[in-house]
Amino acid sequence: MSARDHDLQGHDHQNHQSHDHRSHGNHRSRSPQAPGQAPGPGHGHGHGHHDGGDVDWARLAPLLTQQAETQLPLYSEAAAWLASLTPAAPVRRVLDFGSGPGVVTVLLAEVFPEAEVVAVDATPELLALARERADARGVGDRVSTLRADLPEDFGALGTADLIWASNSLHHIGDQRAALAAFADVLNPGGLIALAEGGLPSRHLPWNQGVGRPGLEARLDAANADWFGEMRSGLPDTKEEVDDWSALLADAGLTLSGTRSFLCDVPAPLPSAVREQVVAHYARLREGLAERLADDDRAAVDRLLDQADPLSLHQRPDLYLLTARTVHTARKPA
Repeated sequence: MSARDHDLQGHDHQNHQSHDHRSHGNHRSRSPQAPGQAPGPGHGHGHGHHDGGDVDWARLAPLLTQQAETQLPLYSEAAAWLASLTPAAPVRRVLDFGSGPGVVTVLLAEVFPEAEVVAVDATPELLALARERADARGVGDRVSTLRADLPEDFGALGTADLIWASNSLHHIGDQRAALAAFADVLNPGGLIALAEGGLPSRHLPWNQGVGRPGLEARLDAANADWFGEMRSGLPDTKEEVDDWSALLADAGLTLSGTRSFLCDVPAPLPSAVREQVVAHYARLREGLAERLADDDRAAVDRLLDQADPLSLHQRPDLYLLTARTVHTARKPA
C-alpha cells in the first residue's frame, strides 16, 4: 500500500463516548489506561471503534495533541523498546490503531525509518491533523491515513509488521475476537504492542485542602463504574479478565514482554500542562457529576474556580504523574 490517504466508503463515522485518557498520548488518545485512569465521556485516544455517545473530537483535538506531546518522552521510550524487539528484519509497515491527531504515528515513523506508518482512526478531523503533523516533521511521504471503524473494517487494514494499539482495544466488545483479527493482520514474525493498563494519573496531594482528603481515589472509583457500564453496553461485548498476556497467547501469538513507562512532570507545572489538568477536571465534572457525592462535586467546582487560591489554576503543588503499560507479542514466523 502506498503512503496515501484512504477513506472507507459506506462506513459513516460515529462519535464515541469513552473515558478520558488524560495521561495518554495518542488521542488521542486519545486516556484511562485502566478504568480509573481518567474521566467519563471523551477520551484522548483510540477512535477506531463504536461505543456510542456524542463527543466532538474535532473540538477536543488541541487538548488531545497537548496531552500526547506532554507524554512524548514516555512514548519515545516505549517506541525505542519496540525497536529493540524487532532487530531481525526491517519493519516495513506499521498500523497505529486509534491514532488520534498522530503524535505517536509520527514518532513511529521516526523510529522506524524504513516503514510506511498508517494512522487508523474513525475521525476525519484527527486524521487530517495526523497528515499535517507528518508533513511538518518531514515524514509525510511515509505516513498515510485510513478512516476505519473496527471491528467492522478489519479487512481493510492490510498486513503489518508492527501494530500499535493505545487505549483502543477495550472499546471493542469482543476483545478476544479483535486480538485474533489483529493476529491475522500481522505478517509472520510481526509484533503487536497493546498500551492497555498502567496507573491512574495523579495531580494533587492526598489532602488537597478542598473537601475531604482522597478526592482523586473517589474520582477513580466513579470512573471505574462508568467504565464498566460502557463496556457492558458495547456491541457483542464479552466478559473477559484483563489479562492481556493470556489473551495475546490465546490468539496464537508468542509473548515478547511487558513494560511500564512513567510520565512524571513535577510541580510547579508548565502552563501548558496545567491547562491540560484543568481541562481534565472539567471533563470529569461534565462526565461524572451525577456519580459523585455532593461534597466531592462541590470540591471539583472549587478546584475549577479560578478565583479560589486552592484551585487548579493557582495552586503551586499541582503535578502530573502516571504510568502506561505496554504488552507485546509476536506472530510465529
